[in-house]
This record gives sequence, structure tokens and C-alpha cells, in this order.
Amino acid sequence: MGDSPVHLSGGLPETVLPDPPVEARAALEAALALDGPDRRVAVSAVAGRWPRFLAAWAALGDCARDDVEAYACHRVAYHRGLDQLRQAGWRGSGYVRWSHPQNRGFLQALDGLRSTAGRLGEIDEEARCAEFLRQLDPEGRPEGLT
Repeated sequence: MGDSPVHLSGGLPETVLPDPPVEARAALEAALALDGPDRRVAVSAVAGRWPRFLAAWAALGDCARDDVEAYACHRVAYHRGLDQLRQAGWRGSGYVRWSHPQNRGFLQALDGLRSTAGRLGEIDEEARCAEFLRQLDPEGRPEGLT
């Protein structure tokens, strides 16, 4: 079992992913401050340097050149995120909330996978991802959170 806490609060457990490296977060923040194609190149470099950093993959999907590339990047983050959740003690049910910054890369990837699946006509996958997001955090993404 990982070092991240699995909270038991009289109901479903809540899993919080570990903090990503400080350097990775700073590099992603700097990359996202860029505009145009430079942003995508810089975000790609962050994902390449820290391939387990879910937020970098989710951001790469968000600045992808087309829906197929976006779908692939979001799917990478989603599958890496499932692995990380299991390592943190998640057993296939329970909450993974937006309110924990450590969880946002995974949740953003899942939401990105949902939206790109819809744009690609994968309506059943879009619906599955939407339902999974609701199960992980019934309150959803807090307003104003990116």
C-alpha cells in the first residue's frame, strides 16, 4: 500500500494521491504560462521528463493539436492514474475528490477523456466517464477550478 491516506469517514473511503514533485509542478506552471505552439511543446517536455505526473498528461491533452491526440494523452493519464490510485490504497470504489489538489490531474484527465470521447462519437465511453466522475466526487469540480 502507498504512503497516501485512505480516509474512512463512516461511509465510502476517500483516496488522496501523493503530491507530485515540486519541480514538476513548477515546470508545468511555467509551460502553461506560454502561448500557442510553444505551450504544447513545453507541456510535452514536462510529461516526458516526469511521465508519472498526471497533470502534465492532462494538460498535454488539453493543448493537443487534434481530438485524437487529446484522447490519447487523456487516456495515458487516466490509466497511469488508475495505477497510482491502486498504489494509494483505492480498491475500485470510494471518493477521489477535486478538493484535493493531488487528485486533480487524474480527474482532469478523466474529464478530458469524457469530452474527447464525445467529440469522437464514442458516446458510451463519454457516458461511462461522466458516471465515473460523479461516483468519484458527487459534488463535482468546484466552480472556478481549472
